[in-house]
Amino acid sequence: MTQETVNALVSPEGSLEILSSHEVNRLKDKSEGGLYRLFRQCALAVMNIDADIDDCKDLMEIHANFDIRLVPQPRGLKLELINAPAEAFVDGEMLRGIREHLFSVLRDIIYAHSILTATPGLTRDDPETITNLIFHILRNARVMQPGRHPDIVVCWGGHSISREEYVYSKEVGHELGLRGLSICTGCGPGAMKGPMKGATIAHAKQRVKNGRYIGITEPGIIGAEAPNPIVNELVIMPDIEKRLEAFVRTGHGIIVFPGGVGTAEEILYLLGVLLHPENRDLPFPIVFTGRPENAEYFEMIDQFIRNALGDEAAARYQIIIDDPAKVAQAMKHGMEEVQAFRRTNQDAYYFNWMLKIDPVFQLPFEPTHASMRSLALHRNQAPHLVAANLRKAFSGIVAGNVKEQGILQVQEHGPFEIAGDPELLNPLEDLLAAFVQQNRMKLPGAAYKPSYRIVNEPSPAVVK
Repeated sequence: MTQETVNALVSPEGSLEILSSHEVNRLKDKSEGGLYRLFRQCALAVMNIDADIDDCKDLMEIHANFDIRLVPQPRGLKLELINAPAEAFVDGEMLRGIREHLFSVLRDIIYAHSILTATPGLTRDDPETITNLIFHILRNARVMQPGRHPDIVVCWGGHSISREEYVYSKEVGHELGLRGLSICTGCGPGAMKGPMKGATIAHAKQRVKNGRYIGITEPGIIGAEAPNPIVNELVIMPDIEKRLEAFVRTGHGIIVFPGGVGTAEEILYLLGVLLHPENRDLPFPIVFTGRPENAEYFEMIDQFIRNALGDEAAARYQIIIDDPAKVAQAMKHGMEEVQAFRRTNQDAYYFNWMLKIDPVFQLPFEPTHASMRSLALHRNQAPHLVAANLRKAFSGIVAGNVKEQGILQVQEHGPFEIAGDPELLNPLEDLLAAFVQQNRMKLPGAAYKPSYRIVNEPSPAVVK
């Protein structure tokens, strides 16, 4: 496949980036411990706008000749781009939004890798350290605005959706924007782009000049879900677990549109966290919504949740079909409850410190054939552990579908095996089959070869 490319020297948007010689050397380092490969991959992804690719491995192969180099300047640095995708430029000049995204990548990759090594006494697997790392990355990216009342609605949903579903997500975003609410998504296409696009029009109508379109991603997924151009605050977290925690710490409510395994992973993470007893009284509005033809989809999701996690988990969300205004009204009312609760409990509006997150949801899970096969997928354990292990299973499928390392593992060793109790896995298999049938695994037109295989096994004794 031949792609139009551009060579360019790009200056930072806004303040000049200042890096130490050590940081510059790490970015140039092409060895296993260096940051060059990670930086190159993420930089290429943010320039890959409006491309019909959701396979990070394919993206890197198509642009195998792309290179990025740091050019020191007396007042900072510039980036030299070689064989960069032409769609990121107009008349030889890089789009301003893409330039912002490019230097957000530089900022976050350097900062995330510097903070732990620069702070003595911190350990990577300590829950308090993980939450503080997320806080520092978000603060460094200027996502936190202390004087602002709760208004951030996180929107989750598939990148591979129909045109009609995309239009509906845009209508919901429009209703949210009319009520002065801002949008945070995984920053990609589909149900992540639609709400942002709708909100921009509504904000213009209401003369909202400080509307926020926050995109939170991570290196493994950014190549498959390149940031859409509407995102005006891009943050790259180190891994999927920190990305998910950033969503629930930053956002004040969550809307879920139809999606595939990535959306299911997000739902299980969210409900698993909220099932913790310390979160029982914490207000966090959640709405599942879609068009009339999506009613069956959400009924399927609802039944899966009730079977796996119980009715207590299902009580945390409401399902609203084909009513964008009602969805926005529910979120606006939820924002008022969140504001009252945090004011009473003296918790920050800009970061959800009171939310209790069990370490099982924080520690990074590396999908391999061994780790996927050994997941405890049975109901003889606490509901939040069921949610945590199912979340990891979905995370592994996402890796096998779109992440470079996961794709390579599946190509080399075959599909990941997902083993466990038939009472849990039979509904899981039905859910995954529905995702495949509805083309929610890959972009339309891309053939899907399953990256997983279900294996039924007897249920073990109850885990206390």
